Amino acid sequence: MTDARGDSPLMETGIDPATLGDEDLFRELSSLYRTRLATLRHGPDAALANHFKRTADLETEYITRYPGREIDPDRLTRDF
Repeated sequence: MTDARGDSPLMETGIDPATLGDEDLFRELSSLYRTRLATLRHGPDAALANHFKRTADLETEYITRYPGREIDPDRLTRDF
């Protein structure tokens, strides 16, 4: 399956993260994080399952691309 333009492979939950450019990957992650609480609180089970899967797929792709991602050393020592 391809997207509406016919040029990117679609998964059940959206475009395959491996085919996204970095800017698109960050935009997709930002969108998911922005809608997370509303989906958790008000979305039907299917929407929540889709959200879980899409988030996992996008975050896995991010970690694959950036295994040495920027780590804030203050977060390692913060008291919780």
